[in-house]
Amino acid sequence: MIADKAIVCACEDVTVADLDEAVARGFGDIESMKRYTGLGTGPCQGKSCLASAVRYCADRADLPPEARVPFRARPPLSPTTISAFAGLPESIVRHRESPLQPQAARPGPHPLQPREPLPAHASVVIIGGGIMGLALAWNLASRGERNVIVFERGYLCEGASGRNGGGVRAQWSTPTLVELAKESIDFMARFAQELGINVWLRRGGYLFLAEDEPTLRRLEAGAQLHKKLGLATRIIDVGEACGIVPELDGKGFIAASWNPEDGVVFPWPFLWGYADGARKLGARIETFTRVTGLDVEGGAVRAVETDRGKVRADRVVLACGAWSPSLASMAGVTLPNVPYRHEIVSSEPLKPFLGPLVSMLGSGLYFSQSMRGEIVGGMGDPEEPPGLNQTSSLRFLARYSRALSTLVPRTSAVKLLRQWAGCYDLTPDHSPIIGETPGVSGLLQMSGFVGHGFMMAPAVARRMAEWMGGAKDEIFERFNLSRFAEGRLEKETFIIG
Repeated sequence: MIADKAIVCACEDVTVADLDEAVARGFGDIESMKRYTGLGTGPCQGKSCLASAVRYCADRADLPPEARVPFRARPPLSPTTISAFAGLPESIVRHRESPLQPQAARPGPHPLQPREPLPAHASVVIIGGGIMGLALAWNLASRGERNVIVFERGYLCEGASGRNGGGVRAQWSTPTLVELAKESIDFMARFAQELGINVWLRRGGYLFLAEDEPTLRRLEAGAQLHKKLGLATRIIDVGEACGIVPELDGKGFIAASWNPEDGVVFPWPFLWGYADGARKLGARIETFTRVTGLDVEGGAVRAVETDRGKVRADRVVLACGAWSPSLASMAGVTLPNVPYRHEIVSSEPLKPFLGPLVSMLGSGLYFSQSMRGEIVGGMGDPEEPPGLNQTSSLRFLARYSRALSTLVPRTSAVKLLRQWAGCYDLTPDHSPIIGETPGVSGLLQMSGFVGHGFMMAPAVARRMAEWMGGAKDEIFERFNLSRFAEGRLEKETFIIG
């Protein structure tokens, strides 16, 4: 047995005691231990600590052997400079995927699937243990609803909510989304007081750069709207932008939109806080539990079928992001959501030099610096095909490296350490789908947030819990699924990444 104070991961200073705490909180497989403790996320990519983590799991009689599956190293396999990726010829990088493909799904139930029987009935079943589903569970439980179950097919933070860059902003182009984001960021600021866990909100601002006149016009229109709604957004020139971030090459843009009150949070504690808070109030969070069917009779949803049995339900909420269409199809419902992969990469830690999150709105490039010093960023790809793809590509690293090193030349010598991907959940008008499902009573929608549900979840979940309790709220009519058939789209244009 390894001593409690023994270091398992030197890069992240993870001890055996840290792993004990992770297991006590339900993170009993190595992949979720990694997220809870930071194990294997440093420069060595787990090369020096993975064997010790597996040994730790083997020494614990309460962890089944089948759960000792090592995590896969993230590309690149060794720290590599941004200039090296930026200099790769297009013929090499085009559409080349990482050789480190995800491990195939294991047959049968997960070895860490809970053994306790499920209840025969629940008032509300929420499908999806991401930020939307967990925030809704906590809000419902806070309002006195105790018979709530959340089903998550894997561990918490496995899906898109655990794969994002953590940016939170109120700079949107429609009043409703501005209000939702503004309320949500305010809640994040007091999250530790409300739920007892720090999400490390850092209000360093958002700096949107305009590389051409049409983009500048969009930013100016947004700034006018934001001013009416009480935001501090304003349009600034190149000189002032470079004063905020001196490392920027001012030749790459013509103006910028600046809101100093936006910021960045650490995503994983955000989910854990909502989950723990919901559990304390009586909700059940059932991880490693797959939904296999929805029973619909007489135009209403009646039950949820899982690989642990069936649960009758008064209402069912689909809150599983890009996977929502496949779940909706179990009830005979077609959603217009389309999944698209979006990739992110993290660099080696650097001395703090970057206050805000910076985004080039036209290209989709964005990047910020974490509290530990890494540059975390991503970039959209107009050639990305649709699909539930969470693999990594060399093409992304090359495109991102070229864009970042051009805009911030100082980053050329910085080494990239770890790359990952998640799925944006796109709707035809880039706006969410929430509320009732036409033709299926009791089936509620909570998806289509285009990769930005993370920053809307506190406000959306609060309003949805109140609406489910009988309160009137126009957003559940305006963003209803029926709008697509009726031709009333809610177009949002401030989409990045």
